[in-house]
Amino acid sequence: MNDNIDGTRPARGVSAIAPREDGGFPNPGLPPHQHRRADVDPRAEKRAERIVAGLFLVSVLGTVLFIASYFLVTPHHKNLFAESGTWEALWWSNLVTGLGLAIAVFFIGAAAVHWAKTLMPDDEVVEERHPIRSTDESRGAAVDIITGGLDESGIGRRPLIVTSMVAALAALPIAVLAPLSTLGPMPGNKLHHTFWKSGMRLARDHDGTPIKASDVMMNSIFHVMPEDLTSETPHFLEERAKAATVIVRIDPKLGKNEESLANGYEGILAFSKICTHVGCPVALYEQQTHHMLCPCHQSTFDVTDAAKVIFGPAHRPLPQLPIEVDAEGYLVARGDFPEPIGPSFWDIHKDK
Repeated sequence: MNDNIDGTRPARGVSAIAPREDGGFPNPGLPPHQHRRADVDPRAEKRAERIVAGLFLVSVLGTVLFIASYFLVTPHHKNLFAESGTWEALWWSNLVTGLGLAIAVFFIGAAAVHWAKTLMPDDEVVEERHPIRSTDESRGAAVDIITGGLDESGIGRRPLIVTSMVAALAALPIAVLAPLSTLGPMPGNKLHHTFWKSGMRLARDHDGTPIKASDVMMNSIFHVMPEDLTSETPHFLEERAKAATVIVRIDPKLGKNEESLANGYEGILAFSKICTHVGCPVALYEQQTHHMLCPCHQSTFDVTDAAKVIFGPAHRPLPQLPIEVDAEGYLVARGDFPEPIGPSFWDIHKDK
């Protein structure tokens, strides 16, 4: 156990303390400043400067590697290391582009850290607290401190570091802009139409079997897809994501919207499963209230009133799929959704 400063030994369980001075503890002050090698040796200073510049230039090489690999090591086109269109081509593309971007970003940070650790002043400074509104003299002193800091950092005296830093920072955004050249055509109105067509049967999502109107019990819910949508369909995943639909059956007497009831069949109503807020699946159904809920942000839709929003951040009702029954009693669509499905921002510049 350490002794107190006055030579006495503290009681068991009590740490050693300093004597009080004017009602507080004495100011221990700052430890002696330890000069770094670059502070006293001009050759070490020059060597540190070259290291910082070299790190910035390595960042530039990383940016060049990223841009070159984006066009020369691609998953589906030219690939210098593997056959195009294979998993190996995708692996090499991710590896080389990732390494290029990582090198570009990492070495900018490494250069900045080494610059601060070896060349910028590292003296500890104590500044007494003052009122929030400083005097004009204090503000002038603050400006002098900033100006002095810029002088001490050596920006004006170290053109090599400044030039290499500017080159690294200027080259890095090019790595972000380069992929814009291969983003492809604008989506147009692809988001405004789904796979549903007139006469297409509604099929259970889990096994693809068509659904008869007699299969849908009162207050039940089914998750459905177009029967003709199979894994052989072009762009299968995209079409499946857009066509996701739920059907529920309510007592027609509870319906508050005649148009919505007319687009259904004997109380069987079909709505898009994609929330109009940010596109989460609306998969929760309250049988007693006839409300459908989105689990992401709790948007709530009233099935008895054309799936209008009654709570949450969604701004428009769930689009309703018009349905009817065919000659065999199966539920079929009467066409596509009459409006774009999904989040409201998908409705920008719609072209029906």
